[in-house]
Amino acid sequence: SASWDMDAIRSSAKVAAAEAASIGYPWTFSPMCDIAADSRWGRVSEGSGEDPYLGSRIAENMVKGYQGDDLSDPNTVLACVKHFAAYGAAEAGRDYNTVDMSEMMFRNLYLPPYKAAVEAGAATVMSSFNDFDGVPASGNGWLLQTVLRDELGFKGFVVSDYNAVHEMTAHGVAADGKEAAALAMNAHLNMDMVWGDYLRYGEELVKEGKVSEKQIDMMCREILIMKFRLGLFDDPYKYGNGRWKTETYLPENMEIARDVARKSMVLLK
Repeated sequence: SASWDMDAIRSSAKVAAAEAASIGYPWTFSPMCDIAADSRWGRVSEGSGEDPYLGSRIAENMVKGYQGDDLSDPNTVLACVKHFAAYGAAEAGRDYNTVDMSEMMFRNLYLPPYKAAVEAGAATVMSSFNDFDGVPASGNGWLLQTVLRDELGFKGFVVSDYNAVHEMTAHGVAADGKEAAALAMNAHLNMDMVWGDYLRYGEELVKEGKVSEKQIDMMCREILIMKFRLGLFDDPYKYGNGRWKTETYLPENMEIARDVARKSMVLLK
């Protein structure tokens, strides 16, 4: 971020994508687009600072670096915009804490980097741990459907953060994992990371009429489309396969890393 050099940032993301792909990863949980307005927050270093303009330009260039022009290229990976939304605004800088702000503040300061990443073509989005206006992001239909899809035009799929679906029980908006899964599915959250409430209760929720089969079909389709765009339908083993032995630590990649490091250094007194 300190370099303000968008070409260097895009190049570093392109190298990261190629090396990750060679090791076997078709997907990266990056860029982190959270505006960090409180220096006490423990995850400041993962993002691009407190300026929405700079954050937006970095987000879009990282997406373009990771995904390139064609996701079927074996050296590209899916980008994932995180954490949607306003994760960097946790009260007192305490991770997972409440986020309480006006919609004007959200749209003017926090939303722009997410918007820029989506407009750059980001294939996936990750929901955040925090609540927004009293509703956890992973079960927040206003965030995931109204803002993300209807307003920003996002066409990919959304994955929860680590255990974030089940953790809606800790927020007090769901009595148990089954209710949390229903909230998340109906809010249009495609994928439940780690805990497994979708696996445990998905079929049961459909049979009980609490989640429609149409909703399940739509969410599955959005995931499968991205797998198709990656070329995994034609070759499910295109990532990895020992490629890392000849495609990582290349001299040209190391020089790009050095160049980015040089341009990012800031002298402090």
